[in-house]
Amino acid sequence: MRITGAQILIECLKEQGVDTIFGFPGGAVLNIYDALYKAKGDIKHVLTSHEQGASHAADGYARATGKVGVCLATSGPGATNLVTGIATAYMDSVPMVAITGQVATSLLGKDSFQEVDITGITIPITKHNYIVKDVTKLADVVREAFIIAKEGRPGPVLIDVCKDVTAALAEYEPKKPKNLEEPPIGVTADEIDMAAEIINNAKRPVILSGGGVSIAGANEEILELATKAIIPVTTTLMGMGSFPGTHELFTGMVGMHGTKTSNMAVSDSDLFIAIGARFSDRVISDVKRFAPEAKIMHIDIDPAEIGKNIVVHYPLVGNIKKILKHLNTKVQKKQNSDWKKKIDEWKELYPLRYPKDDILRPNYILERIYELTKGDAIITTEVGQHQMWAAQFYKYKSPRHFLSSGGLGTMGYGLGACIGAQFGKPDKKVINIAGDGSFRMNCNEIATAVEYKLPIIIAIFNNHVLGMVRQWQNLFYDSRYSSTTIDRGTNFVALAEAYGAMGINVRKPEEVDEALMKALSSKDTPVVINFEIDRDDKVFPIVPPGAAISDLIEE
Repeated sequence: MRITGAQILIECLKEQGVDTIFGFPGGAVLNIYDALYKAKGDIKHVLTSHEQGASHAADGYARATGKVGVCLATSGPGATNLVTGIATAYMDSVPMVAITGQVATSLLGKDSFQEVDITGITIPITKHNYIVKDVTKLADVVREAFIIAKEGRPGPVLIDVCKDVTAALAEYEPKKPKNLEEPPIGVTADEIDMAAEIINNAKRPVILSGGGVSIAGANEEILELATKAIIPVTTTLMGMGSFPGTHELFTGMVGMHGTKTSNMAVSDSDLFIAIGARFSDRVISDVKRFAPEAKIMHIDIDPAEIGKNIVVHYPLVGNIKKILKHLNTKVQKKQNSDWKKKIDEWKELYPLRYPKDDILRPNYILERIYELTKGDAIITTEVGQHQMWAAQFYKYKSPRHFLSSGGLGTMGYGLGACIGAQFGKPDKKVINIAGDGSFRMNCNEIATAVEYKLPIIIAIFNNHVLGMVRQWQNLFYDSRYSSTTIDRGTNFVALAEAYGAMGINVRKPEEVDEALMKALSSKDTPVVINFEIDRDDKVFPIVPPGAAISDLIEE
């Protein structure tokens, strides 16, 4: 059958099982929006307040569901407004397809109205991108884009479609989505045997569970490995939930704001097993003093990560889930462990702690959120102190429940991601932990949450400063607070109410539970809770820049 390029695009999205698109219309995508209008019974379009919000919503949808998130924007500024969200998804290996409109093929390269080379701009931050100038190639491009976004190490793909292509007619033949070929194990039986022998002989092993574990669906396998061989487990920020935060072998996050137990365990280990992690600078700090007595085993699907940031002695490149399945058949079961006893002593000596007084503390707020949600909420975050507190004081029991910009560190990410996660998981309570600085950046997306009656909660940890930057200025710049005070008098409760959301002010610890219970009971209205916290509260522990991760500053 002959249909327009815009209709072909929508039909191909339906083929891929897309049920939700986040976007904002414009001239170059008018034909696509017309086709979306006709398909509104099959695909829900969520009109965000800004294209960046659409990209973060698609990202949050993807992280919460494991499916490919889709966002749509017009040419020029619409396309460039997606760039931060695309880069965020790229750094954190999130499957996303970003569709942008482009000027007509006859106008390309002529500085036409709202023309920008978005494929050129996004080359470094996409797995692949396309500009479609021929309607007969559109269907194949869309189908291929979804495969690329999902296969191997996931990531964003951009499709730029010229406006005349969306209007042109072409034959369309429906096709079932191509089944994604499961990656082979990628390692030999001898390599598995060798790895198992190394683990069996280790006296002080530590597992680092990264975001790749959740992406691979290998959570049960890593749990089996840890419990069978009695190996303590730490996680990266992106790995939160990949190993149960309530498990006796869990030591907390590692690195710059990791627990003292995790950092000491890694520093004293004789075998460090990194799984689905990329050894970022926030994890290893001084590479020469990271796990100085340990041999490094690295299990990852991406060969480019092996040896990129640290010397790896035992690389296992391939399907994480399959590698762990085979490894678990070879690893010996241990009955007791002197190493675990040492870890337990450290956990007893060095717990995460904060002052228990009559001041409203962010740590206390997060503990109450955890208790009142029974640890079942999906938590999204912005970026800053509140992000680290959310990683430290909420226990993530399962994957895809902690959504945060880890690699790019995108302030303004959390609210869009919260909206996307709520669309993807409508039966879950979704809570965005925000700082007042981050919240200001994309607070206009409250209008989106109100329009679609989303019962999300935005918990603003309002200290009237850019908290993390100010903390660094305090600790490392002799308290020269340059441009980090943002006490602008904004009334966040009034702002929330102006958008049509519910607003609540909290200033005392005894007000926390009542506010949270009221917010949690909301069925169709977003709630903004403004928690007035002290500007001098800091995230501890912290590893100073350039120090070994064992050299922590404690409160």
